[in-house]
Amino acid sequence: MKRIIPILFAAWFVLAGAKAPAADWTSWRGPHQNGVSPETDLPESFNLNGGPKSNLIWKADYGCRSTPIVMNGFVYLINDAGEGVKEQERVMCFNANSGDLVWEKRFNVFHTSIVSSRVGWTNVIGDPATNKVYAHGVQGLLYCFDGKDGKVLWSHSLTEEYGRISGYGGRVVSPVLDGDLVIVGMLQASWGEYARGGIRFAAFDKKTGDVVWWGDTLLPPKDTYYSIPVFATINGERLMITGGGDGGVHAFKARTGEKVWSYLIGAGAVNCSPVVEGDFVYIGHGEENLDTNVQGRVICLDAGKVKEGKPAVVWNKPGIKAKYASPILHDGKLYISDETANLYCLDAKDGKELWSFEYGADCKGSPVWADGKIYVGAVNSTFSILKPSDKGCEELHRQKFRGKKGTLEINGTPAVANGRVYFATSEALYCIGKKDVKAAPAVKIADKEEKPGTDAKATHLQVYPADVTVHPGGSATFKARLFDDKGRFLKEVPAKWSPSPMRVPPPLPGSKPPSGTDAPAAPPPLKGTIGNDGALKIDEIPPVQFGTVVAEADGLKGYARVRVAPVLPNKPDFSKVPEGRAPAGWVNAPGKFAVRKIGDANVLVKTADNPSPLVSRANAYIGMPDLTDYTIEADLRGSKVGADMPDMGVVACRYTLFLSGTKQRLVLGSWEDKPRVEEKVDFPWKPDLWYRMKLMVDVNGDKVVIRGKVWPKDEKEPSKWAVEFEDPTPNKEGSPGLYGYALGILPGVTGTEIQYANVIITPNKKK
Repeated sequence: MKRIIPILFAAWFVLAGAKAPAADWTSWRGPHQNGVSPETDLPESFNLNGGPKSNLIWKADYGCRSTPIVMNGFVYLINDAGEGVKEQERVMCFNANSGDLVWEKRFNVFHTSIVSSRVGWTNVIGDPATNKVYAHGVQGLLYCFDGKDGKVLWSHSLTEEYGRISGYGGRVVSPVLDGDLVIVGMLQASWGEYARGGIRFAAFDKKTGDVVWWGDTLLPPKDTYYSIPVFATINGERLMITGGGDGGVHAFKARTGEKVWSYLIGAGAVNCSPVVEGDFVYIGHGEENLDTNVQGRVICLDAGKVKEGKPAVVWNKPGIKAKYASPILHDGKLYISDETANLYCLDAKDGKELWSFEYGADCKGSPVWADGKIYVGAVNSTFSILKPSDKGCEELHRQKFRGKKGTLEINGTPAVANGRVYFATSEALYCIGKKDVKAAPAVKIADKEEKPGTDAKATHLQVYPADVTVHPGGSATFKARLFDDKGRFLKEVPAKWSPSPMRVPPPLPGSKPPSGTDAPAAPPPLKGTIGNDGALKIDEIPPVQFGTVVAEADGLKGYARVRVAPVLPNKPDFSKVPEGRAPAGWVNAPGKFAVRKIGDANVLVKTADNPSPLVSRANAYIGMPDLTDYTIEADLRGSKVGADMPDMGVVACRYTLFLSGTKQRLVLGSWEDKPRVEEKVDFPWKPDLWYRMKLMVDVNGDKVVIRGKVWPKDEKEPSKWAVEFEDPTPNKEGSPGLYGYALGILPGVTGTEIQYANVIITPNKKK
């Protein structure tokens, strides 16, 4: 039942001919962020055969693993598209009344170990006030789309610009929207105070894409995660509350990113999203606990009572492995699913279990409460409509789906809007509901956030934008903003400005910062000038650097991060980099790459002392993601430990050319765990021998040809390319970089190190 209609005509027709719907579902958990819908007169059953009494409004043959949203007459989702070399990720828009496809935008997957079946993991979010849609792809592309026609209004490559780490399980965080901010959580390692891996949050101006603030849990990460934040006003503070990949639940001031409190509830990642009612925060996890050998936990915290940075515990129920699904909170009851699709009903006051009900065999998506019923899907291709009561749960309907291509899954959460229920399997998007049902009235969300009084005192100075990248000789302009102790904006103020050094990572919890002779030399200040108007002018030399600008006003200090990225041609000079440090201006390099003096020369080394795949395997990004049509060359040398040799290579326009130590091959790829691009030739290579590698990405309009070669450094360069590939769905741009995967790392044993020298990046010459 797939329908395609002309894009512009369909978009204009729907917008011009219909008023904004009364009760949309613009975020994955609905208008109250708790999985509860105000809709009534929803179906108790449906069938897939059609007909006047089937309650099937429409079906579109596009599946996903995410949750659709409904806004202004449209349904939006993110999913996987294409096969083989043409496989991509995409955002799609459908007519909410007919299921007709209105527009789609496709983009490549790269720089990630996420497998094909996990593409489209996140949920999109809509802003009904501006009709914009925001999406975060598994490769780290953050998009702002015009909801009408899919035009890209702004975008960021979170991986290349800010060191976002996708991990290998697919768990990446959906964007959220509050006020004028779009916020994305991530496992991240970039530079300066964020050089070490951490669970962090970036807030972007929803109109411009400028970075407004960074937030940091300040706890060591344990895994990737996908807890989606929610917002609540507690004790007069507008808070963003979320789980993290560090086993904790965290609250930040929504307007400034200042951390308010944290509470550790487990030993692994917290994937659930919280629900909030009043001062109470409810959340669960499905990993090991810190205080018992029982796995999983559901907990209630009183965020109105915070002492020494921790909220009070109201009740604590271990043993429920709430690993993926987020809870429903309705009418004094908390409904939460465990990883094997058992739905638990708990008394929200004390956590007492009232009943449990098995509705499937495997759970990823979250349940939704609407019209006295619970709508929920299970991974094992079943969708259930349940009738909860005080004493138990009745199954009104269970629909089993059969896939056309074998296994069919349901991983997302239903959306309920305007008298209809929308949900997706891995093969199709469905809309069910009764005909001629009136939508619920518009939902007015109560917001207890008070405006600051005239006597409010400033306690926080925010510099905007908070993170910028410029080129040598470039410029940027900053503003200083004051906020009170509740995180409420007061005013914009003039400030005293100064260029300053890069900030260094804070000590890990429980450790002391080095002092005396053990303390590293202080980093140099940012080389540039800044006037009283906040206008920064960067020096032409050095060509790359890190630093900050500092603002002082009303007795407060604030700062913004400044990265100076190179233009092409570029030849990094490792002789000017202090030993033990990564080159300035590089992202995701500190702590994973470091300069070392070997003989009479400084070389860059891929460190090999941490076995975590989040550290042992890494790209160091040298430039900006908009660079295109260039060639990167480098000398590389790898060591051998036992039977292990590393993988080592170079990156250009999101393609990687590398020598595989295990398979003794030269490989050209782009998506680590999916051979969308995989050109390879046998190339037996030796440890402790220098090789010269060259990767060219030749961009001529829509034609993109990637060529690579490698040879022993002391030999003459081969005249022919070893690998050559014309990509039908090409990456036309991307940051140059170095790639390394150190193997053979054991406790107390250094693994297979990689050394890099004589890196040169040049634009391709066109005839």
